Amino acid sequence: MDIELARTFLAVVETGTFFDAANKVHVTQSTVSMRIRTLEQQLGQAVFERGKSGATLTPAGRHFLKHAQVLVRTWTQAKLDAGLPVTMAAALEIGAAPSLWDGYLIEALPDLMAALPDVAIRASAASPQTLSREISEGGLDLAIMYRPRKASGLSALQLFQDEFVLVSSGPHALPTELGEAYVLIDWGPEFRADHLLNFPELDAPRLQLGIGTLGLQYLRSVPSAGYFPRRVVEPALSEGWLSLIEEAPRFAYAAYAVFDEGEEEGFPGQAARRLLNAAKAVETAPRRGRQIGN
Repeated sequence: MDIELARTFLAVVETGTFFDAANKVHVTQSTVSMRIRTLEQQLGQAVFERGKSGATLTPAGRHFLKHAQVLVRTWTQAKLDAGLPVTMAAALEIGAAPSLWDGYLIEALPDLMAALPDVAIRASAASPQTLSREISEGGLDLAIMYRPRKASGLSALQLFQDEFVLVSSGPHALPTELGEAYVLIDWGPEFRADHLLNFPELDAPRLQLGIGTLGLQYLRSVPSAGYFPRRVVEPALSEGWLSLIEEAPRFAYAAYAVFDEGEEEGFPGQAARRLLNAAKAVETAPRRGRQIGN
């Protein structure tokens, strides 16, 4: 199959119309229509229902969607691998939850590169759902995430326990007492579930941020409070511009390195073990304040 057929199909799915898809892939609308007709002829099924409001997936189109994503991702990876310098033995694709970059992964990269001198590393941040899908489908070599789903053929190496604590640059109170001074940082489905369980009476905060540790910049500029990984806020607690709200519940999640079990001795397994060494520094870092249970 021409990879451009799959790429054009995904563009229509993303934009919802043939016209917008044409702009996205830089061809004419008639070319998009021709490519989709060719794709449907090859599959023997219609993949879109055309209407005045745009194009929607048929049942066959929904089934083809995940395969089109894998096709395009595999082709992109193949082109990248083919373009590696001759001094590089392989490329290692690493994906991680946004909260695991600051205070852990970004500091671990220099050691990882030194330990694997002939490996090119490509790293990105993604949602838990995306990480789970891509590590299962082979789009990633290594996923760093909380509470991975058990899946056949995958190994999960526990790295460390991440603790989320409530900190404030202003009022010292619980979320239920802070009003608009409380900012809800979205750390993923597990955090959202635990947050709701612990604060069932809390109205939806006016400000909700899905930008991870970048939310600290908001707390620095506006007196407010929010939940963050303890390892990330330690410097701010030591400097004194943030205070720890001791009486607030804390949420703990184990971080794992997930990779193909057949790569235990390969580059993904080697990288996971290096990240485990880096995780020991996170666990042994001095902490300020009283420790309480979850």
